[in-house]
Amino acid sequence: MLVNVFGAKCIGIDAVRVTVEVDIVPGIGIHLVGLADTAVKESLLRTITSLQALGYKIPGRKIVINLAPADLRKNGSGYDLPIALGILAASDQCQFQYLGDFLVMGELGLDGSVRDVPGGLAFADMARTEGFKGCILPLTSALEAVECQDVDVYGVSTVLDALKIIADPSSADDLLVKNSREYQSMMRSRTKSGIVVDITTGEVLPADAPEVDFADVIGQESAKRAVEIACAGQHNLIMVGVPGSGKSSLAKAIPGILPPLIHEESLITSKIYSIAGVSTRGVGLIRRRPFRAPHYSASLPAIIGGGAGDAIVPGEVSLASHGVLFLDEFGQFPKSVIEALRGPLEDRKVTISRLRSKVEYPASFMLVAASNPCPCGYYGEGDRCTCTPTQRRSYLARLSGPIMDRIDLQTWVRPLPPEKIATGRKAEPSAAVARRVRAARERQRMRFLCEEITTNAEMTNKMIERYCPLSEECVKTMNRLVTTMHFSMRAYYRIIKVARTIADLAGTEDIEVAHLLEAAGYRFLDRQDTI
Repeated sequence: MLVNVFGAKCIGIDAVRVTVEVDIVPGIGIHLVGLADTAVKESLLRTITSLQALGYKIPGRKIVINLAPADLRKNGSGYDLPIALGILAASDQCQFQYLGDFLVMGELGLDGSVRDVPGGLAFADMARTEGFKGCILPLTSALEAVECQDVDVYGVSTVLDALKIIADPSSADDLLVKNSREYQSMMRSRTKSGIVVDITTGEVLPADAPEVDFADVIGQESAKRAVEIACAGQHNLIMVGVPGSGKSSLAKAIPGILPPLIHEESLITSKIYSIAGVSTRGVGLIRRRPFRAPHYSASLPAIIGGGAGDAIVPGEVSLASHGVLFLDEFGQFPKSVIEALRGPLEDRKVTISRLRSKVEYPASFMLVAASNPCPCGYYGEGDRCTCTPTQRRSYLARLSGPIMDRIDLQTWVRPLPPEKIATGRKAEPSAAVARRVRAARERQRMRFLCEEITTNAEMTNKMIERYCPLSEECVKTMNRLVTTMHFSMRAYYRIIKVARTIADLAGTEDIEVAHLLEAAGYRFLDRQDTI
C-alpha cells in the first residue's frame, strides 16, 4: 500500500514541499532513496526503534521510502516523524483519514518522543501558502509559529500525539500550540515581565529597560547625534576613538532607541532565527530588533554564513537583519572578513554558493563598528601615542576605501576630561531619543509606501533622484564638497541619504544646505590627511 506524507525542506528562508512516499511490497529490507544525507539515512534505525518502543510492529516485508523530488538533497533529522507515520499507515496498523491535510516534521527519540527541529516557522508558513489545513511540529518548534495565520499549528511531544491529530483533528484541540500549557505559561510570564501592546500599531513591545541608557553616557553629544541619525535612517556607522572613550557604551545603548520591528520585518527575522536553530527563549515572532556582537576572532563563515554541502546556515550578517551588527575592534578583524562585508552592505543580501547548491539570505542590517585610531590606541590624545605615522596609516589601511564608502557616518569619540566626568550631568534619556527616531522612521515608511524599502539607507540612486531633490543652492554645495573633499560617487549619494534622514529628524520636507554640511562632516576618514 502506497502512502504519501508531506514534509518540507528549507532553502534560504523559505521551505519547499518534500513528499515522503512509503510503500510496502513483498520482499525483505528497508530501503531509503531520494538523495538523503547521513542524518536522514540514520533516521531508519531511530524510527524503527521508536515505533517498537511504542508497541508497534515493523512489517516483515520490503519497505521502500522515497523522498521526492528525488533530485533535491535532503538533510537533517526532521523526516523521522513523517517516515514513522508513513510506515504505520502503509502497514495498516493505523487508519489516517486526514494524513494528506497536514505537513509533518520532527525528530524522534528512541522512546517515541518528538524533538524539535530548526525551521518551524518556515514550515508553518509554507503549509499556509500551500493550502494545508494544519502543520504538526515538535512543541518547541511549534511555539515559533504560534502567530502563523490561516493554518492550525499543532505542537506534539510524542508520536502518539501526532497519531491522535491525524486520526481525528476535531478531538485534538488540546494539542493546538496556542492551547498548550507551555504557550499559556510563556504568555503569563510576558505579562508579569512588563510586556505591553502598542495601541497604535498592535505590536507587542518589550517594556524592560535597555542595557545602557543614553542618560548614563556623560557628554559625547556629537557621537550621540551620529548614533541618533544612524538609527533614524538605518545608516552604517563607525566610531573611532581611544580605549575607554565610550564607543562600546554608545553601541549598547542603540537597542534602546530603535523602533520595534514591523510585521514584515519581524516575519523575515524570525524565519532566519528559526532556520538557523538559534533560540530566542521566546514565543511567536521576534519583536525586538536583533543586536549581534561577534568577537573579532570570528571566522568568515561565521560572519557571512556557510556550511558543508546542503547544510548552509545563515551567518551574523543575516542574524542581524533589520537590526544591528556591532563589530568592536573593527581593525582587528581579518582582512578577508572586512572585505566580505562589502557585498551585503551594498546589496542587503548575501548569496552563499557551493558546488551543488546556492542559497540566498537577507542581510539588511545596520553596521555599527568601533575601532582604535592606531595600534596603541591613543593617537590624538597629546603625546600618549607611541606609534609612528607609518604604523598609524597601516592600521587604518585595513579599513579599505570601498568599505569606508559604504559606511555612511564616521565619528570620532574623544575621552572626557576628568573634571567633566566628576561633574557631568545626566543626559537626555533613551526614551526621548527613541521618540524622535520612531517619528523619523514613520516619515520614511510613508514616503516609501510604493517601494520595497522602509528606510533612507536602502534607497537606490534612482530613488535618491526621485525622493531627494536638491535645490540649486544645495547642488552648488555638493559640487563644492566633492571638489574640496575628493569624495567618491558612492560617498556623494550617501551624503544625500544622511542629509535626508537629518531632514526627517528635523521634520522638514526638503533637504537644506545645513543638512548636507552636517552629513558631509561625518566623513572625516575620506580625507587623505586624517592621520
